[in-house]
Amino acid sequence: MTDMLSQPVTSRTAPAEADPHGQDGPRTLKRSIGVVGGTLLTLSCVTPASTLFVVVPDLFGDLGTATALTIAIGSLLCIAVAFCYSELGTMIPSAGGEYAMVTTLTGRLAGWLVFVLSLLVVMIVPPVIAMGTADYLAPLVHIPAEAAGAGVMVLATLAGLLDLRANAWITGVFLVLEVIAAAVVAVLGFAHTERGAGSLIHGVVANDSGASRPVTAMLVVSGLAIALFITQGFSTAVYLSEELENPRRNVARTVLATLAISTAVILVPVVAITMGAPDLAALTSGDISGMVTAWSNSAVGTFVSLCVALAIINAGIVMVIQNSRVLFASARDKAWPEPVNNALARLGRFGSPWVATLVVGVPGAALCFVNLDTLYGVTGVSVTGMYLLVAVAALAARRTGHKDLPAWRMPLWPATPVALIVVLVYILSQQEATYLLWTGGIMAAATLYWALYLRPRRVSRWLITLPEDART
Repeated sequence: MTDMLSQPVTSRTAPAEADPHGQDGPRTLKRSIGVVGGTLLTLSCVTPASTLFVVVPDLFGDLGTATALTIAIGSLLCIAVAFCYSELGTMIPSAGGEYAMVTTLTGRLAGWLVFVLSLLVVMIVPPVIAMGTADYLAPLVHIPAEAAGAGVMVLATLAGLLDLRANAWITGVFLVLEVIAAAVVAVLGFAHTERGAGSLIHGVVANDSGASRPVTAMLVVSGLAIALFITQGFSTAVYLSEELENPRRNVARTVLATLAISTAVILVPVVAITMGAPDLAALTSGDISGMVTAWSNSAVGTFVSLCVALAIINAGIVMVIQNSRVLFASARDKAWPEPVNNALARLGRFGSPWVATLVVGVPGAALCFVNLDTLYGVTGVSVTGMYLLVAVAALAARRTGHKDLPAWRMPLWPATPVALIVVLVYILSQQEATYLLWTGGIMAAATLYWALYLRPRRVSRWLITLPEDART
């Protein structure tokens, strides 16, 4: 992690390549949303209802009644992560998100690696969520999961080409519907309680024959990578920091408020489902729609299913918005050969990076046809590794040269990032070797690209850009 940037916050460009668009400096996004719009977009990226109905059922299959406990532990860890994001995001408000923060504070190679990890996450998560649409459209029409997911990705890509302010209100309406769906599930689950609160701590899960077996502590630790992924979207506030008004104040507010709200929207229904499932086999199956119908009637079940389908579309829209900003920022910061940089940095009629949006959306549609377990595993490892590098950067945030920058400051520094680093390293050590090898191979290829292309061109490549109003 040598080869540091010479200034803590900078906007360096090569003279010959400073402006591929014929303007006086690098392109920046306009500040058009306040804390309410940013929170709506960020909450929509967490996609609490779609996460509840698409990702959580897989945890029920592995962890049974210990699912709520695992998510609760993951949410507590995310508080420390949110502190790191809040401090670094207010210090370095860039559309590059994690990679801008880590590059500026820890070094260019570390920043490049965290960029690759974030790119893995932003490319994989949307199709993972989108493929869940088919199950919740089933009351109206039967569509293969892969085709439904690809369709959602195409629709989200088209919406992502619009103005960000318009998308904030579109996603806000969808968000209300998904919160209503989660609330209905919670009320029905608590109204049909079959087991006590003690079942949430003493975890059991049904095996293939329907018999129960205990959930070990190691299984809970292994599941924490997915639990971190469940509330991961709160980091979207950092990606939007270049478009938030008054980012020094609103980034931290948006990050912390989003984590609190999304945890409640996800965890309360999970507790209700765990206590209200008619039997252990039904809980382990993860068929939430079936349980909702059994608790009420088919009309309520259909309503909830359609709300979830809309929530997934909402998630796709917001994720494409977020992810296109990451690619836009990487091109503006000269991560690629110049023709690629010029294309990805183009802004369209509505002020959105339209080429980057297409580059995110089209491959996302194709990823809907990849094995889902592999996508889950690689995403869990990537999110954990990304948080680990952000925590390392948080340790460097108050050294000489950075400590006087205006920013929101986390409590209990440096204990918070140190403890987070220890826990995340342990969680990584408990992941399946296959997913570690897949992610490690991609990181090795990224390091090779760095060594052969980026590092020899350090004067003209991988140059972190911040808006003019964020440099003081």
